[in-house]
Amino acid sequence: MVTSPKHTVTTSIKSDTSQLEKVREFVEAAAREFGFSDDDIANIVLAVDEACTNIIKHAYGGSSDGEIRIDINRKGTSFSIHIKDNGKAFDPEGIEPPNLRKHLSEFRRGGLGVYLMRRLMDEVDYAIQPGKPNEVTLVKYRSEAI
Repeated sequence: MVTSPKHTVTTSIKSDTSQLEKVREFVEAAAREFGFSDDDIANIVLAVDEACTNIIKHAYGGSSDGEIRIDINRKGTSFSIHIKDNGKAFDPEGIEPPNLRKHLSEFRRGGLGVYLMRRLMDEVDYAIQPGKPNEVTLVKYRSEAI
């Protein structure tokens, strides 16, 4: 039986990779409380880690002066993570699906974050509007058979 967790939990971090462990622990605890399997929890944590890493590296250009806000909403079977930043906007339409065979044969590191997020989560949506924070929303649905 799954307990009924608080519907929304929130945290904020500075745009520094040293803060990613805090994010992973926050997301893992919320996903575990929601009743996800260990495999689903690992996938959710990895997807959020990739999103935050991309924000730190690309939206904030590696500067640790920015802020990243993470809101997790849990309702019914939906577990949605809203990640907001005020860095440089990102156009997800400009990302081509990777050629994994070529990527691996060239021993390339990085460049698979958006691909991984889309593979690991049920939904990945970007909201980029001038004058508003950038937002990526990651959604995972929990099976009712728990």
